[in-house]
Amino acid sequence: MEIKTFGVVGAGQMGAGIAQVAAVSGLNVIMHDIDEQLVQKGFKNITRLLEKSVDKGKMSPGDKDAALARIKATTRLQDMEAADYVVEAASERQDIKFAIFRDLDSFCPAHAILASNTSSIPIGRIAAQTKRQDKVAGMHFMNPVPVMKLVEVIRGLATSDDTFRATWDLALRFGKTPAEANDYPGFISNRVLMPMINEAIYCLYHGVGTREDIDTVMKLGMNHPMGPLALADLIGLDTCLAIMETLYHGFSDSKYRPCPLLRRYVETGWLGRKTGRGFYEYS
Repeated sequence: MEIKTFGVVGAGQMGAGIAQVAAVSGLNVIMHDIDEQLVQKGFKNITRLLEKSVDKGKMSPGDKDAALARIKATTRLQDMEAADYVVEAASERQDIKFAIFRDLDSFCPAHAILASNTSSIPIGRIAAQTKRQDKVAGMHFMNPVPVMKLVEVIRGLATSDDTFRATWDLALRFGKTPAEANDYPGFISNRVLMPMINEAIYCLYHGVGTREDIDTVMKLGMNHPMGPLALADLIGLDTCLAIMETLYHGFSDSKYRPCPLLRRYVETGWLGRKTGRGFYEYS
């Protein structure tokens, strides 16, 4: 199947980033969100990042304008009827994703592949909301999408070989390096990463070290580019909590129990960089 038109549901940081790399690769892009203000904010962020690429000499002004012209912003999910491939990049909430996939299944043409950028929710569970389970896969991009090279490609139990190959090839077209993961909660990336972040939060909770010392140990001692608490703030503490809860309930294993301090921060509205306060303060 030739993919000419690529849909993205969600125009936030992840969705806009996915729309950007798709448009730069030459695909026509339909970028959707539920509110016109959110869609326009996503489009402005793409414009800003492409202008930075022009300023750095990584892209010509003509290529920037051409990429932006390939993006159609919309608040009508029905517009995905023109898409050959759609990636959902909405909030990490099962109820939201389920509703989106039920709607996409009814709006999109029969040949269209539906993928989720979920960080942790099993793809089979999402695919079961549709009548095309063989055409559903996971396409998990890393943040920030235009910079990070990895795309985790998740094969659900019913995902066909053609769907998996189309997803893999699409990641390559976007200039990414795909890695295959089977369909378990958290896949590979967050099954390894999130328990480490959660344990760092436990260290802060138990007074083992300050936030700065915990991050310094992991940066300088383990050669991580960013400490786990700063990384949690970048990801979003609400997203970290949602992933930990998916792992905890998915495996029924106490080692995945979210730290009470993480839950308290989320309940207080301290979600990280996006709210100006998480484990660190941001102006």
